[in-house]
Amino acid sequence: MIKILKMFDYILLACVLMLITLGIAFIYSSGINSDGILVTNEYVKQIIWASFGVVLMVLVALHDYRRDERYVNIFYYVLLAVLVYTRFFGRYVNGARSWIGIGAFGVQPSEFGKVIFIMCLAKYLADSTNEAPFKRFIKAGVIFAAPTLLVLAQPDLGTASVYIPIFLVVCFMADIPLRYIFFVLFVGLGTIFLTVLPIWNVVIARQSIAAIGALTNIRLRLLLTFTILLITLIAVIVRRYFHGQKYFYWIAYCTLIAAVSLVLSYGAGKVLKDYQISRLIVFLDPSTDPRGAGWNIIQSKIAIGAGGIVGRSFLHGTQSHYRFLPQQSTDFIFSILAEELGFLGGLFVFILYGIIFLRMLRIIRNAAGYGCYIASGILGMFFFHFFINIGMVMGIMPITGIPLLFLSYGGSSLWTAMLCIGLLMSISSHKYGLGEQQI
Repeated sequence: MIKILKMFDYILLACVLMLITLGIAFIYSSGINSDGILVTNEYVKQIIWASFGVVLMVLVALHDYRRDERYVNIFYYVLLAVLVYTRFFGRYVNGARSWIGIGAFGVQPSEFGKVIFIMCLAKYLADSTNEAPFKRFIKAGVIFAAPTLLVLAQPDLGTASVYIPIFLVVCFMADIPLRYIFFVLFVGLGTIFLTVLPIWNVVIARQSIAAIGALTNIRLRLLLTFTILLITLIAVIVRRYFHGQKYFYWIAYCTLIAAVSLVLSYGAGKVLKDYQISRLIVFLDPSTDPRGAGWNIIQSKIAIGAGGIVGRSFLHGTQSHYRFLPQQSTDFIFSILAEELGFLGGLFVFILYGIIFLRMLRIIRNAAGYGCYIASGILGMFFFHFFINIGMVMGIMPITGIPLLFLSYGGSSLWTAMLCIGLLMSISSHKYGLGEQQI
């Protein structure tokens, strides 16, 4: 019994339970209208999900995560099959076909898929330390690209974007060369930039720029892409066969990033709807569409500003009770908390998350190989969720529909987060590679 009790990280557990409790409280607050009447039972569902989530977390923490390593590849292929099924037969929710289920019960496979993706990527990188770095990077990239593109095709841009920091952080910890990691990062940023640039030209800049307009012409885009690829090919040939200077390598590196970004941005423009792209840029100037895409950001900033230092007090917020905040129990739960508990309440949430991140870093430092890479991927996922959601509600990041883990309403995201916490505790208690033999 004492051995079992020692398997839990009680500081990490306490922070998680406090965040979940805060989340339930403010999901309850979000369900009250201006007349003081509770109009939804979301908080009841969240309590049920949290209760089952605690059981799931405890079971995973007590289980030796290394026992499942041999089955990780099978889990990964099952995930891909489920994502394909979801793409064609799933339910439409908030403009994306990303849910499956029976009746009122539904789950979002892409949420749980993040855990499977982390474990599969971690297993491959842990087993391939003797392979050439470029070969490791390419194979890891395939593992990353398959689920990410399937989620993006739903289209669920927010969830798909979470796979990117997971991939980058795990590759960094696995000693993949930085030039390969930055290649993926810059391609991602370039794809987003080229996808939103035409709409930014119309919505924000409100002027016609010929160079930007060329991106909407398929023939000009193809010509530009072909030209850039030709430059890449010439630089590679000169560098490889004529012993050219090293800067030819970097010319090829940069032009290949530009070419891949052009191709991917065209695909993203076909998959994503205009309103989804508008949400990515309207945070730059919400006043351009104050009653449309900019509405959420404007109301969220009003709620946070109205909270002041100590807030309006619990259940006395106006933005949520008067229904000015859409998705207020999910994407904008922090706005309600900040309005009712003020700066001090928001600071308390920041401290809890800060402690969680520090405990994760401690687990990463004490682990090695497979366990270290899993913990690193979880850290990348958690930090990205936190950074993007908080930035989103403050109006300094685009609205992407990424929930604030443990606080936002939703069973799939809550169970995924608690499953990750259980994995972290299992890694911490078994200390893979530090004195124990793999089972």
